[in-house]
Amino acid sequence: MTSADPSTDSMIVARDLRKTFGAGETAFEAVKGIDLDVRRGEAFGFLGPNGAGKSSTMRMIAAVSPVTGGELRILGLDPATDGPAIRARLGVCPQEDTLDTELNVRDNLVIYARYFGIGRAEARERADELIELVNLTDKAKAKVDDLSGGMKRRLTIARSLVNRPELLLLDEPTTGLDPQARHVLWDQLFRLKQQGVTLVITTHYMDEAEQLCDRLVVMDKGVVAAMGSPTELIRTHSSREVAELRFGLAGSAADHNPHEAHASEVADLGDRVEVLPDRLLVYTADGDAVLEAVHERGLRPVATLVRRSTLEDVFLRLTGRTLVD
Repeated sequence: MTSADPSTDSMIVARDLRKTFGAGETAFEAVKGIDLDVRRGEAFGFLGPNGAGKSSTMRMIAAVSPVTGGELRILGLDPATDGPAIRARLGVCPQEDTLDTELNVRDNLVIYARYFGIGRAEARERADELIELVNLTDKAKAKVDDLSGGMKRRLTIARSLVNRPELLLLDEPTTGLDPQARHVLWDQLFRLKQQGVTLVITTHYMDEAEQLCDRLVVMDKGVVAAMGSPTELIRTHSSREVAELRFGLAGSAADHNPHEAHASEVADLGDRVEVLPDRLLVYTADGDAVLEAVHERGLRPVATLVRRSTLEDVFLRLTGRTLVD
């Protein structure tokens, strides 16, 4: 096995990393031997559905869940023996907000800073800086319960930055947020990266991964299915465009997917065809040409769309299912 001794530019190095829950016949292996190398200053993502092993991996990286097998180094340190030292240099934004609802926005940050041994005056100064960073200045004295979901996520991120971490771990940072709140959060994460903070993000939103991540791994069932930049993954595992065809249910049995019947009729029009419950996907270099050929053959889909390939298409190609399955 390759040594997990990192270079000076490596923030996270994993070799054959494994995580198993339980023992004996009831044991469940959540992470099944993955290799990682996260570089200083990049935004690195874990893309996959719930149950893919993303959160289990993140908990090991956060030095709060012991490694079952393989090697892991965080900031050059071994989480098995250097857990406190690692955690002091990390920021963690959990999937669920764990804010103190009895305190106002500013006091949430001040008191959390005290857990890191930060002096009272400096804690107040950092709280004010972070409140401004996440655009909550006018809510500084508001109780947490009075904040919107997007504001709570921004406050949680602010709290994760109170110790000025070198590495920020974000587990599903925008789950449950409306589109506008997601874009606000994306902008703030991008600004943090510009300031030199290394970001590690888990998400099941392919647009989020494309927007935020320099590199990512596609995870499924505890293994890494592919690794690379979003552009590299799309270029390697999908076509330039996708023609979506939606056919009506007329003449189909109630339990029959009409798209299965049409798949063979368009199979030669693209590099590959995927049948989903609600549509047929034709992967091609020219989506408009596919639509023209479909109509020339007398097929009449009720709706059509030509779009560029995304990371969801990559995931479908690699795993045989969509990210929302």
